[in-house]
Amino acid sequence: MPLVTTKNMFEKSMKEGFAIGAFNINNMEIIQGIVDAASEKNSPVILQVSSSAIKYARMPYLMKMVEAAVETTNIPIALHLDHGPDFETCKECVDAGFTSVMIDGSKYSFEENVELTKKVVEYAHSKGVVVEAELGKLAGIEDDVNVAANDAMYTDPEQAKEFVERTGCDSLAIAIGTSHGAYKFKGEAKLRFDILQKVKEKIPNTPIVLHGASTVIPELVEMCNKFGGEIPGAKGVPNEMLKEAGKLGVSKINVDTDIRLAVTANIRKVFAEKPSEFDPRKYLSPARDAVKEIVGFKIENVFCSSNKE
Repeated sequence: MPLVTTKNMFEKSMKEGFAIGAFNINNMEIIQGIVDAASEKNSPVILQVSSSAIKYARMPYLMKMVEAAVETTNIPIALHLDHGPDFETCKECVDAGFTSVMIDGSKYSFEENVELTKKVVEYAHSKGVVVEAELGKLAGIEDDVNVAANDAMYTDPEQAKEFVERTGCDSLAIAIGTSHGAYKFKGEAKLRFDILQKVKEKIPNTPIVLHGASTVIPELVEMCNKFGGEIPGAKGVPNEMLKEAGKLGVSKINVDTDIRLAVTANIRKVFAEKPSEFDPRKYLSPARDAVKEIVGFKIENVFCSSNKE
């Protein structure tokens, strides 16, 4: 099965009330872990790549690894650019074979965001590629995205309607209280589901995306710290909240931090318990297995079984 766009995935998600998992990839082991889990669960999946991941892994390598994943499974796989910083990066990904791109103009004024997003939409649609945009700012740090807490803002439902109508974007990432990175909440986790519901009322046929939505799994944080890490006070979005978001209209939920924690915790464990080990296969294999376990759990328990094809 060739790469697909997110169109059919999102139509099914909106109709049945669940979200699709979008997992960030950086190397072969992460791709294998994600795709192996999705294949076992017979679930569609979105592999997404940040501009930093492209710089790290290099576009030709990423495309060939994703191509290998597509050739070895029959599940629907979409390849998505996460947080595209400019038109040029989006164009590069469209031309390389991505089936979905995100243009993140949230750092600009509303009018500038509209203008930039519309430009990307016009080019991507001419090539059969769908476009995700963002309105509102999420706090936190992830790759090239860095927004201070006092600069974060919730998405305005009225603006969301105008934005989608003027840009023609296919899906919209909104800000309802999540944040990037491992430190999402200082106190009790809380998401503004009231804003989500108002946005869905205004744009009922537009798929909604939730960024910064890793659970920041406590066991993985503890494991990292146990074997030499320093990640104190990390706190993410509870699985119950993510599942509720899917029921209320979120079609795509992004997961990156949990993948990083799974990889790092298991590599640290091998290094600590077997300090003489220097074969990369010996520490990357358990890291890959951990990614598969985490993704499989999320597909089964957070993104729910109704997303299976």
